[in-house]
Amino acid sequence: MSSLTRPAPNDPVVTGLGITSAIGQGKDAFAAALLAGRHAFAPMRRPGRQLPGHEAAATPGFLGAEIGTLAMPQTIPAGLLRTASLSGQVALATLHEAWHDAGLGAMPGEAVGLIVGGSNVQQREATLLRDGYRGREAFVRPTYGMAFMDSDLCGLCTEAFGIKGLAHTVGGASASGQLAVIEALHAVQSGRVQACIALGALMDLSYWECQGLRSLGAMGSDRHADAPALACRPFDADRDGFIFGELCGAVVVETLASAQRRARPPYARVAGWGLGMDANRNPNPSADGETAAIGAALAQAGLAPAQIDYLNPHGTGSAIGDVTEIETLRRCGLERAWLNATKSITGHGLSAAGTAELIAVLLQMQAGTLHPTRNLDRPIDPALRWVGREPVVHPIRNALNLSMGFGGINTAVCLQRYG
Repeated sequence: MSSLTRPAPNDPVVTGLGITSAIGQGKDAFAAALLAGRHAFAPMRRPGRQLPGHEAAATPGFLGAEIGTLAMPQTIPAGLLRTASLSGQVALATLHEAWHDAGLGAMPGEAVGLIVGGSNVQQREATLLRDGYRGREAFVRPTYGMAFMDSDLCGLCTEAFGIKGLAHTVGGASASGQLAVIEALHAVQSGRVQACIALGALMDLSYWECQGLRSLGAMGSDRHADAPALACRPFDADRDGFIFGELCGAVVVETLASAQRRARPPYARVAGWGLGMDANRNPNPSADGETAAIGAALAQAGLAPAQIDYLNPHGTGSAIGDVTEIETLRRCGLERAWLNATKSITGHGLSAAGTAELIAVLLQMQAGTLHPTRNLDRPIDPALRWVGREPVVHPIRNALNLSMGFGGINTAVCLQRYG
C-alpha cells in the first residue's frame, strides 16, 4: 500500500483557508505564530467574561487568549456590521479570507454552500444585553429577535457573500468545527453544491459558561493566575483543564475535478473521515468512541496506522481526556506518528477548535515544519514522538486530525499531501 494515493477526479480537496485567532489574523500570521510557539494567554478582559465585581481585579479569575484589534475587510457591508455580534464579525472576516483564497467569487452563488459549526455561540452578547436592559425589557432592540439564533451567522455570511446553494448550522460541542468539515464534504460529494465552506464559529463565552465549565472540572483553575503563560498544558503531568482561546476558522472543500477546472491548487486531499459516538451525555471521554472514529477515517483513506506520520490530537489539557486520548492512540497503533498540541499555543476554541486545528495541520504540511508544544515539561507518555519546545522539520505525507466534544461526539479527518 503506497503512502500517497493518486487522487481521483471526485476526491475532495481543500482549496481555501481563513483563520482568525488571538495569535494572529490570517493564515500567514497564524502560521508564523504557530511555528514560533507564540501565545496570547492572559486574564480575559472582554466585558462579560469575568464574574461581576471581579472585572477590575489585578488577576481576575478566568484566563484565556482573546483576539486583539479585528481587521474588517472594507467590502463587508456596514449595515451588516452595525448589528453583528463579535461571533458574527469574526465569522465575516474569516470567511472573507477563505472566500478569496479559494477564488469563490467567480462561481455562481447557487454552486456554493456554507456549514457553520457551533451552537449557542453568542452567550456573552446575550448576557450583556440582558444585564443592560434589565428593568426596561420593552426597549430591547428588534434585531435581537433573530440575532440570538445560531442561524443568524448563516444569514450574515450568505448575505455578505451571496451564498445561495445551502446554509445551516451543526452542533457538536468542541467537535463542531470538524463536524462542519465532514458535513461540507458530504455536501460536495453528493453534488448538492460544487464547493462548500465549513466555518468553525467563535464561541463567545460569558462568565456564566466560564464558571460552569470550571465547576465541571473542564476549564483550568486559577493555579496559574499570576503566570498565565504556564496555564495551558495539554498532555503534561501538571495540567488541570483547558484554557479558552478565541478562534474562528474556515475551510473550503470541493472535488479535485472542480479545483482543476478553476485552476485552484489544492492544499491537500481529504482522504478519509470518521465519526464515532459514545452514547454518553456526560463529559467523560471514551477510548471506544475515539477508536471508532479513527478506524473509520483510516479505512476510508485506505491507510494503515503506520502510514500516518503526523497527528494533531484533540489535546485540551483535561485530566481524563488527555489520558484517554493517549490510550486511544496506542490502541490504534499510531505510536510512530509525530504529534504536538495546537491548543498549547492557541487555547481551546471550543466550537472552532476542529476547523482551526485542521488549518494548523495544512499550514504545517505546507511549511514542512511541525510547531512546538508549549509547557510540555513532563509528558504523560514520554515514549510518544512529541514535538517539544522547538519546531521539528518534517514533510507531512499523511496526517490525522482529531476533534471530540461533549455528548460523546468523536471525529477524525485524514489529510494527504497533494502532488
